Amino acid sequence: MKIQLFDTTLRDGTQAEGVSLSCDDKLRIAARLDEFGIDYIEGGWPGSNPKDMEFFERAERELSLSHARLTAFGSTCKRDIDPADDPQIQLLLQANTPVISLFGKSWDLHVRDVLQATPEENLRMIRESVAYLAQHDREVIYDAEHFFDGYKENPEYALETLKQAVIGGAACIVLCDTNGGALAWEIGEIVRAVRRELAAALAGPAEDGNGVNGSAPPRAGGVTLGIHAHNDSETGVANSLEAVRSGCTHVQGTVNGYGERCGNANLVSIIANLQLKMGYELVGNDRLAKLTELSHYVNELANLRPNTHQPFVGQSAFAHKGGTHVNAVLKNVDSYQHVDPEQLGNQTRVLVSELSGKDNIAVKADEFGVEGLSREKERAVLQQIKELESTGFEFESAEASVDLMLRRSNEGYRPSFSLIDYTVAVANRAGRGLSSEATIKAEVGDQIYHEVAEGNGPVNALMLALRKAIQSHFPQLDRMHLLDYKVRIINSDQGTGASVRVLITSSDGVRNWTTVGASTNIIEASWTAISDAVEYFLVTYDQHNETGLPARGAEIDHPEQTA
Repeated sequence: MKIQLFDTTLRDGTQAEGVSLSCDDKLRIAARLDEFGIDYIEGGWPGSNPKDMEFFERAERELSLSHARLTAFGSTCKRDIDPADDPQIQLLLQANTPVISLFGKSWDLHVRDVLQATPEENLRMIRESVAYLAQHDREVIYDAEHFFDGYKENPEYALETLKQAVIGGAACIVLCDTNGGALAWEIGEIVRAVRRELAAALAGPAEDGNGVNGSAPPRAGGVTLGIHAHNDSETGVANSLEAVRSGCTHVQGTVNGYGERCGNANLVSIIANLQLKMGYELVGNDRLAKLTELSHYVNELANLRPNTHQPFVGQSAFAHKGGTHVNAVLKNVDSYQHVDPEQLGNQTRVLVSELSGKDNIAVKADEFGVEGLSREKERAVLQQIKELESTGFEFESAEASVDLMLRRSNEGYRPSFSLIDYTVAVANRAGRGLSSEATIKAEVGDQIYHEVAEGNGPVNALMLALRKAIQSHFPQLDRMHLLDYKVRIINSDQGTGASVRVLITSSDGVRNWTTVGASTNIIEASWTAISDAVEYFLVTYDQHNETGLPARGAEIDHPEQTA
């Protein structure tokens, strides 16, 4: 059985708070969705805003979709107006898409209080709007808005709205849980009831010729039944899967679950579950392996941080932290993973923290390419990590610091430089305002360097002074720059005496790495993170520079994903 995938990220997704896509962004996402294998791409509501009008105009010229069918979205005609005379209906036709997704009211509360129309007039609006668009050679997908709420209060009327859409010529009837309040078992019961009613209506004759007081006339080929769920009860994905299990073969959702209020059903999770767990061949294994990439691509264009804990595609979706878990995963990776992450373009990760066991350390040593460590030294590093985390350090997002701890535990390791001392001064000077100055005395080999630098704040001054002190020995430092600097108060109840944790993400233009420091003194915490960042760059530079690729174990983390 073929399942139709209908993506509404470009319309429903942009209704989420904090989500805004330019027309160029929407065109790029549409092209990527088509490449991935989505069947329908809803581009927007023609006439609702200039951006959507521009999208459809440019899509006709610039988009060459190889698989997906572009879809325009709009409502049924207005009360007491013929569809041919409704400007909004005409704009749907002018969008010149092969498919139109048309929504109408299924809940008599909306008919009465929102449309302020009679039940009979609403049925006419649905039937005639669908028929008018179908007569213009459009595939019409009818979205029965608020259907599940409407069915619970007045099932006869809710079902009649569907029959009118079928009479009008809708190719697909989509049941919408617009308020997101339904639970999975309710979805299943109602979908099965709708299937029975529509099957009977499609098979039987109409009593009065138009189906208003009886069944819909016979229809060749039947009608597709779909689901459109929202996530207000945290059941959007579950409701969509239950709808498919109960007979829906058309599923709507958004990439990453973007949408108004709590979001729409997450199409990423729906696809993964349908293909990997329910046995539907949706996009093929090669395309499914690009699911993580698709999720991150849409996040990037929406200028949003990826949800690291998002199922299937999040950075933490297959990350193992507890020592017992890691021990089991090393013996059999399926022991703590419900699917193979590589099928989705993701990967298994082992984290290091105070909850780690000896296997976590062994895995990281192998990952970083640190050889020759005895089990005793690995246990010593583990104990050091546990002790440091108890004082405020956190190593999950600072794997470069873990790498250095492992290297330093080797007897043959020699740091590129060592600190003798440093001072930092902040002064308010007449005519100049606040100024920051740092002095560093550092040793490289058998030489001692003493340098001073002013900076844009004390941490910047400290970094500049360190560069000046060791740059002559390490000219490659020109390639290293700071990407992100985060400070977190650890025990805020201590007021100004609280400890702070500093995370610094650095880059050399190809790879990114993160280091951590913690102290009751923000300068000391910053120095720990800064000096580790520089030392990590220098100690891994040669191997990295030889290959033009990140050194082994230098995992590339996007700074947006750093805690």
